[in-house]
Amino acid sequence: MTVATPPRTVRLASRKSQLALVQTYWVKAQLESHFPDITFEVETMSTQGDKILDVALSKIGDKGLFTKELEVGLINKTADFAVHSLKDLPTNLPEGLMLGCVTQRVDPADALVVHAKHQAHQLETLPAGTVVGTSSLRRLAQLRYHYPHLEFKDIRGNLNTRLAKLDAGEYDAIILAVAGLERLEMSDRIHQIIPAEISLHAVGQGALGIECREGDQDILDLLKVLEHTPTKQCTFAERALLRSLEGGCQVPIGVNSHIEGETLTLVGMVASLDGQQLIKDSLSGPADQAETLGQTLAATLKAKGAGDILAAIFAEIQR
Repeated sequence: MTVATPPRTVRLASRKSQLALVQTYWVKAQLESHFPDITFEVETMSTQGDKILDVALSKIGDKGLFTKELEVGLINKTADFAVHSLKDLPTNLPEGLMLGCVTQRVDPADALVVHAKHQAHQLETLPAGTVVGTSSLRRLAQLRYHYPHLEFKDIRGNLNTRLAKLDAGEYDAIILAVAGLERLEMSDRIHQIIPAEISLHAVGQGALGIECREGDQDILDLLKVLEHTPTKQCTFAERALLRSLEGGCQVPIGVNSHIEGETLTLVGMVASLDGQQLIKDSLSGPADQAETLGQTLAATLKAKGAGDILAAIFAEIQR
């Protein structure tokens, strides 16, 4: 008599936020469709960034705000891999962990969402003194540069909380990621997709990054079915630029990247918090040399003064 081998169980670590769970259950469904004999279970955790909602992100500390607790689960082997918004994943991972997979990117742009009284306006026509909510120093610096007549106010909380604060009149407008709104089926709240010329997006925005233990070949083999090579190349170039600039997720560094044929073009930007200085440049090269491309563009930006801007920002944040 042959005894059937019980199905293997694979555990996915996820934050508890609605968006994180939507993303994680999407990954789970994709893997289940490819590996019907494997049981996939979701383990939810609250991260430091989820718990501290009354302090600006830049004041808490920039590295691992939304990932550390999930990474502890991987190291302790209570989870097999963790699903992150790639923009939240630090460029330097803990020893023994690796970025095992990058999924196909959805629209990485920023979106303007407005209070009902401003429905007739676009970003460029909002009147002086309009209060715009954002928790991102990257968005803040770029918008201050282009629209110094607007007022900016920090906003925290999950997407539904931010929208509720907007609708209650605490803000005239807020800036959110197009990807998050689309994944939560809230595309109707997008009033305007902000052009890249105005707001370059965050490193990795719009893509999911799946983190796992180094050398866990069984898990890496599973994750291969989710890998999207063009997105991986673009985001590796973006992450190399960020790493070379020594910037965490809470500094005003913006990017844009695309591939045509075998050529990857990367745009990078560093701005001062007051919006007075903005340094931008671009570089194109072979897509299979993405990280070198990011490192080279970072060096160019530093030569133009980006390093001095970032040093001043770090000093200000640490006060």
